[in-house]
Amino acid sequence: MSEFHHVSVLLQECLEGLNIRPEGIYVDGTLGGAGHSSRIAQRLTTGRLIGIDRDPVALAAAGERLKPWKDRVTLVHSNFCEIKQVLSDLQIPGVDGILLDLGVSSPQLDDGQRGFSYMADAPLDMRMNGEDALTAREVVNTWPQEELKRILYTYGEERYAPQIASAICRRREEAPIETTLELVDIIRSAMPAAALREKQHPAKRSFQAIRIAVNDELGSVEKVMADAIPLLNPGGRLAVITFHSLEDRIVKNAMAEAAKGCTCPPNFPVCVCGKKPQVKLISRKPIVSGAAELAENPRARSAKLRVCEKL
Repeated sequence: MSEFHHVSVLLQECLEGLNIRPEGIYVDGTLGGAGHSSRIAQRLTTGRLIGIDRDPVALAAAGERLKPWKDRVTLVHSNFCEIKQVLSDLQIPGVDGILLDLGVSSPQLDDGQRGFSYMADAPLDMRMNGEDALTAREVVNTWPQEELKRILYTYGEERYAPQIASAICRRREEAPIETTLELVDIIRSAMPAAALREKQHPAKRSFQAIRIAVNDELGSVEKVMADAIPLLNPGGRLAVITFHSLEDRIVKNAMAEAAKGCTCPPNFPVCVCGKKPQVKLISRKPIVSGAAELAENPRARSAKLRVCEKL
């Protein structure tokens, strides 16, 4: 098992955003290497921390890191989008804070054998949870060309999506595409010379798109945003870090909708819809990393933190 160490992004900002109370109940829905969680657990006395991760490797590493506070920590192997079921199973009706860090953990990207990286040769996998059925190999070899084009364009914002999808389909007719570097070669072959000279690796956007599809990342974000706010106790806070514009849009819209009150037309003399705000937004604009953090961790560049508080 490779060493699982993930640099926590916006750590101080998350701790402030959650407004941790020593007796509170908190959920870290994306436990990872427990960077955020270890700091939450330190601040608890009679409180409790529920740590959730879909990756068994991350869960095992987090368990080691959280040993000093094991009396106040419960670890659960599950997807963060199943938070409602997890808390129901634990007979916890409400919590005082939920943290979601939606970035892929650095060790998942860096462990060449898991197929997330376009820099190392490995079987096409990309599953965050190795028990899931769908792999990158299946997406690349069996999904229709139009669907491949759609995910590359939508999830990867890849402007050469039509050419790449076409190249993938031509190659897989000869033999199945099995490895990450095989896929990188196909992507390169479909792109014009000018695109290959760009600073960013030519396969970065395509690999991101396929990873999002394999793990249904956007569907999971939509589900958790619908379920998380009702699980908060009054005064409880939801803090979400995103690294991708599509995820950020889902989070931003869900929080804005929950913060909205009456939806009656302005000319109505009295409210008839009865809609009341569920939350207040702690900051209108997303919180981003400062210069010091960016110098230390370049991967924090695209991180955005949004926080809301249950009314």
